[in-house]
Amino acid sequence: MSSILTNNSAMVALQTLKSINADLGKTQNAISTGKDIAGAKDNSAIWAISKVMESDVSGFNAVSDSLSLGESTVAVALAGAEQITNLLNQMKEKVVAATGENVDHAKLEADVNETKAQITSIIAASQFNGKNLLNTAGGDMIVLSSLDRDSGGSVTAANITVASVDFEAGLDLTTIDMTDATTAAASLGAMETLIQAAIDGARELGLPIIAMTTTLVAVYAPIGFMGGLVGTLFTEFAFSLAGAVLISGVVALTLSPMLSSKILRPAGNPGRFEQAVEHFFE
Repeated sequence: MSSILTNNSAMVALQTLKSINADLGKTQNAISTGKDIAGAKDNSAIWAISKVMESDVSGFNAVSDSLSLGESTVAVALAGAEQITNLLNQMKEKVVAATGENVDHAKLEADVNETKAQITSIIAASQFNGKNLLNTAGGDMIVLSSLDRDSGGSVTAANITVASVDFEAGLDLTTIDMTDATTAAASLGAMETLIQAAIDGARELGLPIIAMTTTLVAVYAPIGFMGGLVGTLFTEFAFSLAGAVLISGVVALTLSPMLSSKILRPAGNPGRFEQAVEHFFE
């Protein structure tokens, strides 16, 4: 006969109830937090690894933002450089026309001076978030491209440096003189030098966009190849995001410069709306 103090059946039932309550509490915690291991008390080793990974993911988000901002800044400068190249080609047509004797050199020179003013205005206006890669004051731009963690846990940052093309100093528009046919003919060589400098500058700005787009794709695409539950949930998201970044890079190199050359006009006196927007962001 069982004693009240040593009721084995009751003790087994009590232990089973405690186990069920513990499992229920763990399940409720996993549902409320969305994590099997929400704290160090659940599994200290895996929790520590997850916190490192969370830190790395936050760092990758900052890298993504930095690359997107850098790509936009370079795209604006590239659009300005291509528009300047088009204006220089138009200027060349007028210089060639001025080499003739039976033309109105005063009107042609006035047109060229207006084009020079447009080029100067575009150089000053080709800035994004206060950064201008076409003037002297802007200087080079350093863009955070990745965060690398070694086996010892040390994290180092890698950067992409975008060199300023500095059209403000590199394009000496004062070398173009169209007072008469003789000076216009002498300016043809300087005109070719200016056009080549603008083409070289635009080409230099195109390469960083390709580099930043490739880096962004490299950040997101590996998520699509992950196995397990994470891979199942995020495969479509990762590849969609990588594809969107790749398309945005193509648009930045093709459609955006073309539309900018057609739509953008030399900056004049800012209106009230433009002043309000500039004041808001400053």
